[in-house]
Amino acid sequence: MDRAIIAILRGVTPDDILPIAREILDAGVTKIEVPLNSPDAVESIRKLVEAHGAEALIGAGTVLSVADVEAVHAVGGKLIVSPNCDPEVIARTAELGMESWPGIFTPTEAFAALKAGATGLKLFPGNMAGPGGMKAMRAVLPKGTQVFAVGGAGPENFDQWVDASADGFGIGSAIYKPGMSAADVRAKADAIVAAYDKVLP
Repeated sequence: MDRAIIAILRGVTPDDILPIAREILDAGVTKIEVPLNSPDAVESIRKLVEAHGAEALIGAGTVLSVADVEAVHAVGGKLIVSPNCDPEVIARTAELGMESWPGIFTPTEAFAALKAGATGLKLFPGNMAGPGGMKAMRAVLPKGTQVFAVGGAGPENFDQWVDASADGFGIGSAIYKPGMSAADVRAKADAIVAAYDKVLP
């Protein structure tokens, strides 16, 4: 099952990435983002692609420049997630055949992202917009636009977000924080998958 969940492993190191990712994949989450403000993030992405590129969508978060996009592409990453809407970053991502998920918070940003070639939209920070903000924006977005809630979305409120039309989620500290053991990550990932499967079976 290809669940619409992106695991955000902010702060993970190249030494820890493989055992953490293995537990997340085994739990049933097959999209993994390593934010570029993590230690040696591109190396972590390279290791992930080498080990799991055939079974997972792997890439980077906190991508702020075209140079970042190209660095991730060079090691085989196929997913680019940003906290902001930068048309140049989006366009280069699309040119390279990678998935582009820029952060948006307003209809203006949403339409600019789609015009630039975004694969889907990341409503961020989700806890500021809330499910009500997503529902209101959905009324004007083109039919079929994929919107993920990121920040403030978790197993305790997946149902509220889905009711507001969320297509998926980016999950950060609810699935991983630096220093957590692989077993801890697996327990959190299992709980997230169970909650997700109840609302998006």
